[in-house]
Amino acid sequence: MAANSSHGHTPAAWTGVIISFVGFCAGGVFMVGDSPVGFWASMGVVVLGGIVGVIMRAMGLGMPKESEEMRRAREEAGRAQVAARTGGSQTQQHARA
Repeated sequence: MAANSSHGHTPAAWTGVIISFVGFCAGGVFMVGDSPVGFWASMGVVVLGGIVGVIMRAMGLGMPKESEEMRRAREEAGRAQVAARTGGSQTQQHARA
């Protein structure tokens, strides 16, 4: 199932995570170096990564929204897979309800 998912494989996700990761690593360095100002500035960079990701998603660089037609097709394909595994008994029970 994970192979069919594109969760996180967008420019918005990658950019937000990379910015946050850099801030997190810098925060670790400043923590060890006993620099509270540098640590909190790095935590600001971590938050900035999330904000950049949200802005990029709003600009259309994130996951596209699923259309109603696509959602129905995905649900029907799922029901067909269940029916194939169970020999059609699920489909017959669903039709009776």
